[in-house]
Amino acid sequence: MNVDQQLIDQLAHLSRLSFDAETGKEMVHDLNRILSFVEKLSEVNTDGVEPLIYMVEETNVLREDVVQLEITQNEGLKNAPKKDSDYFRVPRFVDSE
Repeated sequence: MNVDQQLIDQLAHLSRLSFDAETGKEMVHDLNRILSFVEKLSEVNTDGVEPLIYMVEETNVLREDVVQLEITQNEGLKNAPKKDSDYFRVPRFVDSE
């Protein structure tokens, strides 16, 4: 695959980007270099190589979730600046339009 200015213009339009002619030329050059590198990877013999799922052999050490401190609903609402019976009151932030 070869990247040309027409393809760059099309990609810029689809991604809603705009840049000058000099930057477009740099993009053509850079994308062609990237694609040539990826094509070079296809030359590598990968017969018998398992797909890589994780980069390292380590696994996460997880602990059990234990409830340590439980507060009641009234205690949780005690210091709320605004509350409405059982709930926090917050300003509306979504327009209905």
